[in-house]
Amino acid sequence: MMDIRRLQGAVEGLPVQPGAKPQLPAGPPGDFARLLDQARGRDDLHFSAHALQRMDQRGIHLSPAELDKIRGAVDTAAAKGSRSSLVLLDERAFVISVPNRTVITALEGEALRDQVVTQIDSAVIL
Repeated sequence: MMDIRRLQGAVEGLPVQPGAKPQLPAGPPGDFARLLDQARGRDDLHFSAHALQRMDQRGIHLSPAELDKIRGAVDTAAAKGSRSSLVLLDERAFVISVPNRTVITALEGEALRDQVVTQIDSAVIL
């Protein structure tokens, strides 16, 4: 069996101090989570097949600026701990899974009238 002191000495360039904890550079709060989400591809907004179908059927089109507004709404909802949010943008509404950053369904115009939206825990009005 190898002596632990020999093993520690075999790693050159790394000082060994029992009980010492490595110091990581401090970044802004939430910086690691943001970087991890970017690496996982969560920084972007996704659309479910159902949402794409509804948007096509209802003629809902989004400009790049509108997509940015929805992304910002998802960020706001996530910061508040929301899991499922209704995002209202002009005469359009989107139900979004916040942790997955995925639009689940889309409504607009007359389809919004007299509707009850269930299984949401927040609403963001843009």
